[in-house]
Amino acid sequence: MSTTFPPPSIKESPFATDVREGLSAVPKSLSSKYFYDDAGSRIFQQIMELPEYYPTRAEMEILTRQPADIAAALPYRKPFNIIELGAGDGLKTKELLKYLVGQQADFTYMPIDISGEAMQQLEGKLAETLPGLKVKTLVGDYFEVLNNLDSDGRPNLYLFLGGNIGNYEKDGAINLLRMIRNVMQADGRLLTGFDLRKNPRIIQEAYDDAAGVTRAFNLNLLTRMNRELGADFFLDQFDFYSFYNPRNGEVRSMLVSLSEQDVYFKSLNQSVHFQKNELIHTELSKKYTLTEIDALAAESGFVVERNFFDSQHYFTDSLWQCD
Repeated sequence: MSTTFPPPSIKESPFATDVREGLSAVPKSLSSKYFYDDAGSRIFQQIMELPEYYPTRAEMEILTRQPADIAAALPYRKPFNIIELGAGDGLKTKELLKYLVGQQADFTYMPIDISGEAMQQLEGKLAETLPGLKVKTLVGDYFEVLNNLDSDGRPNLYLFLGGNIGNYEKDGAINLLRMIRNVMQADGRLLTGFDLRKNPRIIQEAYDDAAGVTRAFNLNLLTRMNRELGADFFLDQFDFYSFYNPRNGEVRSMLVSLSEQDVYFKSLNQSVHFQKNELIHTELSKKYTLTEIDALAAESGFVVERNFFDSQHYFTDSLWQCD
């Protein structure tokens, strides 16, 4: 049984539009960017502290131990901006910012995040720990924010950390990177994080933790639809499943309907039918080889200038320049 929604209303939110499209598709899917409402952002902070979740620690090691090397690789001797896409709590970025402030670099930090609460908290923390830092927080989808951003003619260092590029299918990743390339000046740079391929068991456990925090992170999507779209999901009627394919480097996460059921969306005036064991795809998290990183840069209009690695080579922050 398929789901057909009525035509969207003129005032329909982007979230409602994407839910409408995603849950009427075959197979069903929801964009992982909607994980990060205020509640989801808090849960993700818990994920980053899990013993199984190595990406945060690996990237933190890079930015804690190598800020001088990263700064030395930048071409800026005049005022510049650091624009971070999906900044979250800014914990890792703070290490680089702290070093640059200590070197009396003249820059403005412009974090972008979809969560207004996360940006308020980040601004408050930075005011306490780095009082000399110039900060301009930007709330919204970074696709939209970048297209309307005024950087005052300064060169920009774009940060896209945390391996977030792995959340995009290849075409989507290239589109995002080309968008950055199109707004970047010739002396701009992009520092982007990539989770690297490694022992498959290490990766699998990072995305299906024993404490069930990642499960709660995914189920929060249902809670968000209940709250914002008037849906009537029962969370105990859905489960979470994640698997890693070491052949293509892809982690796929999904929610599983535990029964045949209908979920009504008050704001959309429509029910969605779920078969028993039907899946909602929620997230892709791709793991890369260095060869794939080089190829992705080339296809997006960049050249890899340098890769910075953690001690175990689990992760790299890759510095790119325009080709």
